Amino acid sequence: MKSVRGRFVVRWFVSSFGLWIAAELLGNETISFGDRFSAVIISGLILALLNSFIRPLVVFLTLPAVLITLGIFMLVINALMVMLAANLYGPLEVDGFGAAIMVGIIIGLVNWLVSILLEDEK
Repeated sequence: MKSVRGRFVVRWFVSSFGLWIAAELLGNETISFGDRFSAVIISGLILALLNSFIRPLVVFLTLPAVLITLGIFMLVINALMVMLAANLYGPLEVDGFGAAIMVGIIIGLVNWLVSILLEDEK
């Protein structure tokens, strides 16, 4: 997918799917959406927007920490993006920073798997 719109739709899908998988794996006490599927889609949209616009700036500003930790600080950045999405959208609830790190890891794994599948189609 070479168009910007197409890449954003894939990012939105991956974010929504990753949030849903995280909710299933971690349980409703860790991450919840208010039992609405539309909340998963909207949460994924908010997270995709944050990852498109805010995350690159945060990565740039924290580049020394990312380099010193050999990229492990990216887990913290992913968790911050999940927590910011939860603060911006009420139905998305994340139970603390540790849960946000786990959600970020799960979304990262889903993103990795989807990118492998999409590269195989080329």
